[in-house]
Amino acid sequence: MTPEQLAEKILQALTALVDDGTITVDGGLPGELKVERPKNPEHGDYATNVAMQLGKRSGMPPRQFAELLAAKLTDDEAITAVEIAGPGFINIRVAADAQGKIAASIVEAGPQYGSSDSLKGQAINLEFISANPTGPLHLGHTRWAAVGDALARVLNAAGAVVTREFYVNDRGAQMDKFGASLKAAAHGEPIPEDGYHGEYINDLAKQIVAEVPDITKLPEDEQLVAFREAGYERQLKEQQSQLEHFRTKFDVWTSERSLHEQDGVGHAIEKLREQGHLYEADDALWMRTTDFTDDKDRVLIRSNGEPTYFASDAAYYVNKRERGFEVAIYLLGADHHGYVNRLKAIAACAGDDPEHNIEILIGQLVKILKNGEEMKLSKRAGTIVTLAELVEESGVDPLRYTLCRYPVDSPLTLDIEEMTRQVSENPVYYVQYAHARLASILRNADDLGIKLDEFDPGLLSHEREGDLLRALAEFPRVVATAAELREPHRIARYLEDTASAFHKFYDSCRVLPRGDEEVEPVHKARLTLVGATRTVLANGLDLLGVSAPERM
Repeated sequence: MTPEQLAEKILQALTALVDDGTITVDGGLPGELKVERPKNPEHGDYATNVAMQLGKRSGMPPRQFAELLAAKLTDDEAITAVEIAGPGFINIRVAADAQGKIAASIVEAGPQYGSSDSLKGQAINLEFISANPTGPLHLGHTRWAAVGDALARVLNAAGAVVTREFYVNDRGAQMDKFGASLKAAAHGEPIPEDGYHGEYINDLAKQIVAEVPDITKLPEDEQLVAFREAGYERQLKEQQSQLEHFRTKFDVWTSERSLHEQDGVGHAIEKLREQGHLYEADDALWMRTTDFTDDKDRVLIRSNGEPTYFASDAAYYVNKRERGFEVAIYLLGADHHGYVNRLKAIAACAGDDPEHNIEILIGQLVKILKNGEEMKLSKRAGTIVTLAELVEESGVDPLRYTLCRYPVDSPLTLDIEEMTRQVSENPVYYVQYAHARLASILRNADDLGIKLDEFDPGLLSHEREGDLLRALAEFPRVVATAAELREPHRIARYLEDTASAFHKFYDSCRVLPRGDEEVEPVHKARLTLVGATRTVLANGLDLLGVSAPERM
């Protein structure tokens, strides 16, 4: 029995008590109830504080309310015991056969187990990374590549319709500096001090010249533009290739230039003007963002007629909303704290609810240790550690899992050696090893001719079996909570706890017969529990973009 199924039984019992006049609840019964696993397993399988919530509204002490509900719940054969603790907490024990049925339902659901409709149909635009196409993706991008992709997977599993979007910052002074750097490198000249440095600039310039030999014969101005565009095209393709290798998928790549070329900025300004939050001063066009918690008003169009970067931000937000997204989520780096209020102000100035239609998540800095020292320099980029180098050092699985394992609003220090050690203290190895062991058990069962078919769920009555079943039953709730709170790290921590519950079960309960032993019904029951656990670990790892190996 899952927590959701038990909650439904409690609601049914409450409805029966209301219908027969035993209780009267002012304001009616809630649409759903919360059922949790108690911290102390000795208190029961599940617990609820519904009597504390509804006691006063029914005009009776919570404990009295709990006693009436407990009496009704014990009529259900799936519930073996109901105990009242303290002022009205209700602890519930579930029959082994009711609990054991979870294993069969998980195996039947397969890859879909863990999915829910908690965010059903909600259209979400998830923007993350959004790097300049002027150099390799670096350590900060790597954290968002892992977390952003995992968050998209989790949101999808909760029923949301998610579009993963990369905003290409391909306009402005940085692009011109990039072109000037490539041009200088191609001619063997010193790269401008405020330009882009690193071996990758020399490599890229050589590649461009080899592919377009006449580029160095163009007039100065044309040459700079040609190098800028050629470098842009190749650098963007390299970023896309690196992200694909890192298992990070994007549905849309939006060019900042396109917003200007298709008059998206002008369109957005007219829409914002209709809302009444624009004004002119000092020959410039301003947005009165101070009406909505921003620390100062923002210029949209400078006095020389040039739109600001803020104008691009405003146009981009309006563009997202007009494409039908109910919620726009931005994943930004630690140096973008100042963007939170201004982006929310854009939403408010556009007539939206800044507490619903837009969300900004700020990720903190990451440090990487190698041989006990912080990695700061790159072989190719000069002053940054790149995504490609990190993957080469650690591998995709350890890097993705470790980056997803921690809340993004906390600074993070990762040790390459610790991430890649194949020991039980390494979380990613611990979870993957549990999955590999489960897969091995299922292979051995297949060799013995034992199949996952009908079994007696009541045979899963051992304490460790109950612990594992209750852990598996929590998975859909964990996924839904991770989606609603935008916290994919909850998946990783859950997987580690569930892997631990499996190892304890495996140490206490023999799954397969030994030697010439006959195949008993308990073997089939435990094998189904093994199959269910393998499904949950595989599904959870997939939500993090981490592989579930069959062998290790």
